[in-house]
Amino acid sequence: MAFLDKVSQACLVKIEVASHADAYILFESLNNRGMPLTAIDLIKNKLLARLETTEPGKVDHYFDVWNTLLGYLGDDYSIQERFFRHYYNAFKDSLNIPFRKDDDKRKDPLGPVATRSNLIQIYEKLINQDAKGHLRDIRAAGQLYALMLARNTGEVWAPLANPLKDLDRIQGAPSYLLMLYLLVRQAPLAINVTQLGKIAKLLVCFFVRRNLTDMPPTRDLTRLFMAIIDKVASLSGDSVVASVRDELLTVSASDASFRSKLEGSIYEENAGVTRFVLCALAEQSMTKETWVDLWKFENKQFIWTIEHIFPQGENIPAAWVTMIAAGDAKKATELQQTHVHKLGNLTISGFNSALGNKSFEEKRDRTDRQGLAVGYKNGLKLNAELAVAKAWGTTQIDARTTTLVDQVVSLFTMTTNQTCT
Repeated sequence: MAFLDKVSQACLVKIEVASHADAYILFESLNNRGMPLTAIDLIKNKLLARLETTEPGKVDHYFDVWNTLLGYLGDDYSIQERFFRHYYNAFKDSLNIPFRKDDDKRKDPLGPVATRSNLIQIYEKLINQDAKGHLRDIRAAGQLYALMLARNTGEVWAPLANPLKDLDRIQGAPSYLLMLYLLVRQAPLAINVTQLGKIAKLLVCFFVRRNLTDMPPTRDLTRLFMAIIDKVASLSGDSVVASVRDELLTVSASDASFRSKLEGSIYEENAGVTRFVLCALAEQSMTKETWVDLWKFENKQFIWTIEHIFPQGENIPAAWVTMIAAGDAKKATELQQTHVHKLGNLTISGFNSALGNKSFEEKRDRTDRQGLAVGYKNGLKLNAELAVAKAWGTTQIDARTTTLVDQVVSLFTMTTNQTCT
């Protein structure tokens, strides 16, 4: 009865606005409690309302089509919104054609780039122009976009699976707008899945370097990939791959800049790139029989994590003070500051918590209850040097850093005569 009283006392207020964009702004201004109304909700409402007007009685069918699209994209709103931005940015030129007028000199009347702030206005105009056609097109594009999200699998796409997984792991999502364009335009561009895989690998190399050096800056990435789309639109086959490589090389960090970052305290610079690089080095020597999934999750955390050989904690264990600095605690602290986060002092371990601050010998020779090696003798080629080392100091860290840096630079090269692998 108390609930009935509240309902009986409720007051409904109808406010009419000129557009869905205005409705969104109004709702955000008024709503400070309930579930927020998203841009995607408003685009859906506008789309279904328009279709109900143009094709009465079919709204349930189009609602199912919309839900199919969201099924490809998943429940994460940020991914849904990113798809709609990427779709417009990838196909901006063709989407603007119906809106261009002789008396309006603007090349892109809908907007030069889709952002969170103008997304609703762009899609309102597209829906008003051809609701049915745009729903059909974005549903088809969403099915291909799902490849980047590992939500669309099949034998035909097998060569793309691992490169796209790596692109996700290295946080290469800004390039999805380029991959979406290439996937949708695969037939007109005469590119096959193998060539698409080469482009995805190039993008992985690009983002390893970019995310470590911040070259080019994040703010430039969307326009970079839109510009690449403009370059490849009239090309075909291997020319598309070559053009993508050339454009990425133009803006990518030089080998010298890349090497400089790799030689420094890489873990402090970018722990995500560090983990990706270490996993890539470890995977190079794996076969089908020795394969280990270094990206496996358990309780929303990686099982395999970055292990600092010389510990990174403030209180350096006595065994390490002796090994690193001949018992001089102050010097050990100084050496820790300069060497602990270097690539040569890092590895990947599935038993990081068990190794922790133990001495080098204990870490190297650690076994589990069954007597299986879980320390540096665990069989990873990345740990081969550690498995036979008698001691660990700055000399060994520097030497291993040089060796691993050379391997990383070679592994993620983008030169025209080599394909990034």
